[in-house]
Amino acid sequence: MNILRWVLALALAGFFIFMGAQKFGAENVIFATIAERSGMSIFEPGMRMATGVAEIVAAMLLISPKLRVQGARIGLLILIGALGFHLSPWLGISIEGMGNSVFIMALGGLALTLAVFFIERKALREK
Repeated sequence: MNILRWVLALALAGFFIFMGAQKFGAENVIFATIAERSGMSIFEPGMRMATGVAEIVAAMLLISPKLRVQGARIGLLILIGALGFHLSPWLGISIEGMGNSVFIMALGGLALTLAVFFIERKALREK
């Protein structure tokens, strides 16, 4: 079980590093779309950068067995927020030029994050 815990946590940390690193480049079509449709300019670049920082922090916490539950909690907040925007009229499930792949990736990330959260929480209780 210990190897499975490490594999899941490292896979999830890799996911958040990959997603977070993208937030620090040029303008992001997702956040630009939300900013345009909502009329709130804070989404690009402010929320994009804040989301990137949160994703990198979640990844770093997931690497430490003692902090994995906290990393998974942060990840859950990020992904629930992302899915909320995908289900809103501000973004939608299908993004121009990307289709629904980003939405599907968020669902997969949520499933993995939930798995890590519950497995790690159980492991902490058993100690």
